[in-house]
Amino acid sequence: MALKVIKVAIVGVTGYSGLELLRLLKNHRYVEIVSIHNTANHSRMIAEAYPHLKDMYKITTTPFDPLHIMQEADIVFFATSSGVSKDLVAPFIAAHFPVIDLSGDFRLPAEDYASWYHKTPAPQTLIDQTTYSLADFYSASTTNYIANPGCYATATLLALAPLAQHHLLDKHNIIIDAKSGLSGAGKSLTTASHFINANENVTMYKVNQHQHIPEITRQLQKWQPNIEHIQFNTSLIPINRGIFISAYVKLNEDTSLDVLHQLYTSTYYQKPFIRVMPEGTLPNIKQVVGTNFADIGLAYNQDTKYLTIVSVIDNMIKGAAGQAIQNMNHLFGFDETMGLELIAQYA
Repeated sequence: MALKVIKVAIVGVTGYSGLELLRLLKNHRYVEIVSIHNTANHSRMIAEAYPHLKDMYKITTTPFDPLHIMQEADIVFFATSSGVSKDLVAPFIAAHFPVIDLSGDFRLPAEDYASWYHKTPAPQTLIDQTTYSLADFYSASTTNYIANPGCYATATLLALAPLAQHHLLDKHNIIIDAKSGLSGAGKSLTTASHFINANENVTMYKVNQHQHIPEITRQLQKWQPNIEHIQFNTSLIPINRGIFISAYVKLNEDTSLDVLHQLYTSTYYQKPFIRVMPEGTLPNIKQVVGTNFADIGLAYNQDTKYLTIVSVIDNMIKGAAGQAIQNMNHLFGFDETMGLELIAQYA
């Protein structure tokens, strides 16, 4: 069957995720970007604002107009900050128009969103018409609105999925130490992301308060219902991009590294973007930067009975734009690797 080129619109192209979408979609053979939009009432050639796109895109940002988008495009990506898309997407949901939302606005029930994001949520009636989609466990849905997972959530859930799906996690001992490059903090300048504070430094932030905590917990509960809480802390490290997850968990039964390694390899068999490291090998960030891969390694302590899981991703690709494209590929029946066959920027 011949595949049809789909027309894509993007809302929010001034942030890192939107720019990464533009970069990656340029190499997707079945995508044509027909419009890019901002939420301000002004127009500007995208290459004027971002010279690295010179001669790549001759397209102008235009004000947001849902009717125009639905007339011209087959799908729209929202790469907006949290708190924006919830006020804009009702026309698309009403029309059952395909949407992939990279923000956090539709990842949680309204009450949880208000508690963790400290913003007014979308109406629960809208949230109920969306689907949270971890792309490597994509399941066809009756909705056309996909809530793309957060970067920390992606790396953490991929680290824990084989255990939770087999109900192996000791619910009282799930500890995650999550470290992110500075692009994960967004473009807005903060004291923590200021160069003099970020360079040659490691800063813990949002201790026990990160908004990805309920997102992770909710998905874990779908796999293993008795899980109630996780211990999850985040730190900024002085690199541009990348997430390094160290998860420390106890299990419900005695086991061995060999058995656990077989569990992970069987879970991720034929999942092209998940690479399980050989026994005795742990991944590092550089081997995934610039790719849509998640690399996972295991270490088991027979004395303490703790399993250490290391999971690394590129937060801008696997944790944002790349996973969004992977979800788009699923939604339109493309091979999920289309446009995402990338080799790491190792040096």
